[in-house]
Amino acid sequence: MRIRIMVMIATLFLIAMVTGCSSGPDYKVSVTKDLYFVKDTAMPFEVKVTENNKAVKGLDVSAQLSMTEMDHGSYDVKLVEGKNGTYSGKVNLPMGGKYEAAFTLEKDGQKTEKVIDLHVTKPKGVAKVNGEWISDEDVSFYKFINQLQLAINRESAKDKYTGKQLEEELAYLDTQEKTLEDKNQLLTQIIRLRAMALLADEKGHKAAESEVDAALGKAREQYNQYASAKKLINEYGEEKFWATEKQQYQMIVMSQKVQKDLIDKAKKENPKAGDQEIYYQAQKEYEELLVSQVNSLKIEIL
Repeated sequence: MRIRIMVMIATLFLIAMVTGCSSGPDYKVSVTKDLYFVKDTAMPFEVKVTENNKAVKGLDVSAQLSMTEMDHGSYDVKLVEGKNGTYSGKVNLPMGGKYEAAFTLEKDGQKTEKVIDLHVTKPKGVAKVNGEWISDEDVSFYKFINQLQLAINRESAKDKYTGKQLEEELAYLDTQEKTLEDKNQLLTQIIRLRAMALLADEKGHKAAESEVDAALGKAREQYNQYASAKKLINEYGEEKFWATEKQQYQMIVMSQKVQKDLIDKAKKENPKAGDQEIYYQAQKEYEELLVSQVNSLKIEIL
């Protein structure tokens, strides 16, 4: 009898031990955005937490990052909850390489720990659109394109205005030039064009070589009308400029095809409307389409 009681006690003790050693919720932590190394810069770090393929909300999440192949200490980051089970923060790492990220996830007083491996590399640009990099060179080129347009506007203003009106116009253009240092504005221009080119491709449009060359020829004619523009292009390097400009016009032609679709649609829906009303309606729908398309893309800005 005493032996049976001892066996029962041992069994109950074992059950209690197994229950007490439970690791808690079976959370899965996955990186949603690649973590990059930029010297002396805290970079975005985002993960998604799921349990049984469902997003987990309301967690208190922190992580400790350390290199796996050399000792550079550890780097703590507090992650703030976002949407759909995502948690993000910023961390300043000493170099690229292989890292281990040890996460502490807490909810309702219960802590869970998870460890994942990371490979940190240097970024190939300043942003990504659906996995395609926007490079520093892309941003610099858009800055130059804006400089060209300002030079044309200044030259046109000097031909068109005099006196006080000219002073006001040139002063306004000076304020516009200051915005050229705004990288976010330049990125917005690049993303807008890429978004519509991607949409045109999804709709089955193609940019024929002849169409791109024709559009590029018109741009060349415009620039050749202004000495200031010709001077800037010469300083930039004509061959380099037109090679890069052709790449841009391949996307411009694609976006123009979407615009034409919308104009044709507006004409069909409003057969009695004038040109001004047609173009207004088409432009309005274009902007709505653009916003929808941008929202559908996976965009990462570093």
